[in-house]
Amino acid sequence: MALCLPWLPAERRARHAPQPEPLVLVANERGRQVIRATCAAAAAEGLHPGLALADARAVLPGVRVAPHDPAGDAACLDWLADGATRWSPMVAAAPPHGLLIDISGCAHLFGGEASLIADVITRLERLGFSARHAIASTPAAAMALARFGATRVADLPLAALSELEPVQIALRRAGLKRVGEVAALPRAAVAARFGEALLAALDALTESAPQPLDPRLPVAEIVAQQRFPQPIATTDAVRVALEKLLLRCAVQLGARGQGGRLFALALYRADGHVAQIRVETAEPQRDAAVLLRLFDERIAALNDPLDPGFGYDLVRLAVPVTQPQDETQLGLEGGQLAETQLAELVDRLAARLGRSRIRRLARADTHIPEKASFDLPFAASAPSAWPTPAPGEPPDRPIRLFDPPQPIEVLAEVPDGPPRRFRWRARVHDVTAHEGPERIAAEWWRRKDGAGLTRDYWRVEAADGRRYWLFRHGLYDRETGAPRWYLHGLFA
Repeated sequence: MALCLPWLPAERRARHAPQPEPLVLVANERGRQVIRATCAAAAAEGLHPGLALADARAVLPGVRVAPHDPAGDAACLDWLADGATRWSPMVAAAPPHGLLIDISGCAHLFGGEASLIADVITRLERLGFSARHAIASTPAAAMALARFGATRVADLPLAALSELEPVQIALRRAGLKRVGEVAALPRAAVAARFGEALLAALDALTESAPQPLDPRLPVAEIVAQQRFPQPIATTDAVRVALEKLLLRCAVQLGARGQGGRLFALALYRADGHVAQIRVETAEPQRDAAVLLRLFDERIAALNDPLDPGFGYDLVRLAVPVTQPQDETQLGLEGGQLAETQLAELVDRLAARLGRSRIRRLARADTHIPEKASFDLPFAASAPSAWPTPAPGEPPDRPIRLFDPPQPIEVLAEVPDGPPRRFRWRARVHDVTAHEGPERIAAEWWRRKDGAGLTRDYWRVEAADGRRYWLFRHGLYDRETGAPRWYLHGLFA
């Protein structure tokens, strides 16, 4: 089903700042003001987009003028698209003034297509928007029928095929007036004379080519919702409804042997506003009690508290992201394992502080020490398997790294030999033991401007018992004549 809202810019402005009709919205173009949108009353007087404001005032001296705001219109269309998900999860905005709703398998929930259409038009009128509707097998055909008010694709004007004026003129010169007449011509002749773009538009209108809909929200296999004949307006009522939906989703997840990683709650207000709350978990989860606590934490941490307004008449819970989940393993003395407790703690902190605040280190596919790890949101990353030294062996990498590595002065027996003494922070350290070198080459694509020099790393122990991680930057006589030394890290 396609919805065309031809007067959306003017009606949106009338909702927030009512003005007497007729009204036109203008924008500057090459030093003159040009009409970009009109209301229904102005259109009835012969004013249309593209007309200069001076010419419009000559036709209708008392016309009201306001600046055109395309960004505000796009945001309003997105807001309407969010509200349209109450009828189907497959909804897409069709700028500048259209909505597309895939109603396959949804019409019976509202008593048939006629009842569904009546509900859609009535709710839009309550919001102050007038719309034309049409139903077809493809989005392009439905939108063209709604836009031009036709009942058959064959009766559509040539403007439904192309917005380009030269193309329309060429089609009219060929004696064509309707889409059906163009479709009756040989395809090879149409492509040769008017191009492949016109043929693709014709296929989209005549339903000859598949045209999938790109929905605003990810389609979830597990969805639970509850409608209310009388809108609910209290937090306790919302919480009770949410608990029931969580239990229903938990049953479906358990039957599939899965757990959810993302839970999306949508609260549809009677005036068209949709409040969306999302909860992510570090591990697959289907425990309704745990998820309810996470939603409580998330709602309590909202910067903009929930405003029920006139009440919510629909509550929907979707699980867009799922993963296999086995039964919970208990400890030997009962209770949860430490890994499960850690995941629940992370979920609660993320719900309260935000997803990006709780992070974990992940391994990077590089052998350069300072680039070997990076941090990601805990819920969006899997734990990395870090190498561990054999029992009794010291670690290969220090816990603390300096960024950037700190330059030091080193005394060695030979230029490419191990360090014997080094000066760091105005203090001299005598090396009593060393291990190395561990040679690390730079990435081949960075071998320029000194960034591609080879590093020889040494693990050394000073006379004071502290252990350091040093490296010589550059191979002597092969990459540089005077290699420099750096202190890169400290061992615990």
